[in-house]
Amino acid sequence: MNLDDPKKTTRPATSRSHEATRTERDTMGELQVPAAAYYGIQTARAVENFPISALRLPRPMLRALGMIKRAAAQVNEDLGFLDPKLAQGIRAAAQEVIEGRLDEQFPVDIFQTGSGTSSNMNANEVIANRAAELLGGARGAKIVHPNDHVNLGQSSNDVLPTAIHIAALEEIDHHLLPALSHLERALGAKAKEFDGIVKIGRTHLQDATPIRLGQEFSGYARQIELGISRVQRTRGSLEELALGGTAVGTGLNAHPEFAPRVIALLAKETGCALKEAQNHFEAQAAQDSLIEASGALKTVAVSLMKIANDIRWMGSGPRCGIGEIIVPATQPGSSIMPGKVNPVIAESVMMVAAQVIGNDVAITVAGQAGNFELLVMLPVMAHNLLESILLLSRASENFARRCIEGIEADRERCQATIEESLAMCTALAPEIGYDAAAEIAKEAHKTGKTVREVAEAKKVLPADRLKELLDPWRMTEPGLAGGKPGSAGG
Repeated sequence: MNLDDPKKTTRPATSRSHEATRTERDTMGELQVPAAAYYGIQTARAVENFPISALRLPRPMLRALGMIKRAAAQVNEDLGFLDPKLAQGIRAAAQEVIEGRLDEQFPVDIFQTGSGTSSNMNANEVIANRAAELLGGARGAKIVHPNDHVNLGQSSNDVLPTAIHIAALEEIDHHLLPALSHLERALGAKAKEFDGIVKIGRTHLQDATPIRLGQEFSGYARQIELGISRVQRTRGSLEELALGGTAVGTGLNAHPEFAPRVIALLAKETGCALKEAQNHFEAQAAQDSLIEASGALKTVAVSLMKIANDIRWMGSGPRCGIGEIIVPATQPGSSIMPGKVNPVIAESVMMVAAQVIGNDVAITVAGQAGNFELLVMLPVMAHNLLESILLLSRASENFARRCIEGIEADRERCQATIEESLAMCTALAPEIGYDAAAEIAKEAHKTGKTVREVAEAKKVLPADRLKELLDPWRMTEPGLAGGKPGSAGG
């Protein structure tokens, strides 16, 4: 599945019998590569080695890889390690990767080498061949070398985690946080709109003391507000980049100024406070930062699951359910029952939440695969983390726009059940005692009468005081319902 473009479900194979090929050689020998491909022999080997799924690096990762390679070319030129003409070609080719113009040239499966070396080399080869073409050379001629030039000062082991961090930060900033903010505003607006509507509360799916519908929605809005804060708190960890550690964290073959300069360029381009990792051995041997980020996403998913499920329950019916709210009708709900309308948007949100929670499990397991100097499940962590961000972004935006903003309250239905609730006796307990209040509730349940009717018949309190205590609105405010006799109340 390609979440960026559902039509793009597969990538081109390394070669087909009917198409022209070119012969390329690497340290393991020769292999035929499609003549029209910008990728080269190492990518072709990876495609043959990993025929696992239709999952490929998502677009945000390709964009991040392009940005890293472009910035690296600039810095290597500035440091005198790369010929200006070659650097110019690399930057131009990397820009095409950034813009998504070469996405079909990235056919490597997500389930590959755990460091993502195949994907890093895929990027190196595509950029090298495209740069060579821009400079007047032929694909596969290695006028621009994928290792010596495009990958100069880098290793897959520091490039891949760096790309994941950058991609996650950009997706969080540009998509997830705006979507969650929209949802928070929509829920907050409903909290204000419904604040004057009193309904029965529910705990354990059983009747409880009254609550205002607006108070319920205010709780939902606060959940999303806290979710936003949790996601934002992960930025500090994600902003630390592994770049500069090269193979094992020592920085071998990288100029001391390479990583700081590249990261400065990346920070300027992304608008993120990117910085070199304080400890490169931690940054490459573990990916606790991704575990932390995924945990925040999982928490948001759990919040969305609760909110969406409550919406389904409160909108159930329309005649034989709870029916306190009216959820916007978006499509026919049944292939056999005419006129049926289901809470489909809420259900889609719940399925997204389930997927994100599952992704978090995979990311957590992957995060345990940090053996000695390298974590070896980077591609699957990248895929799952970015998928979670994308799904939460789209589901939250859709939930706000197609469901929450259009919810209406059934005021009569909300108020109709309050008087029937046995939990009304809770307001009597402070004055007549818990046991006496419980007896009233039991009798009301047994006889089918209301708590008010039984209390009036038993004359447990003066009529005016009973009316004051059993005022549903007062029960939705803090303190003793109705206040003590002679007190200010409230």
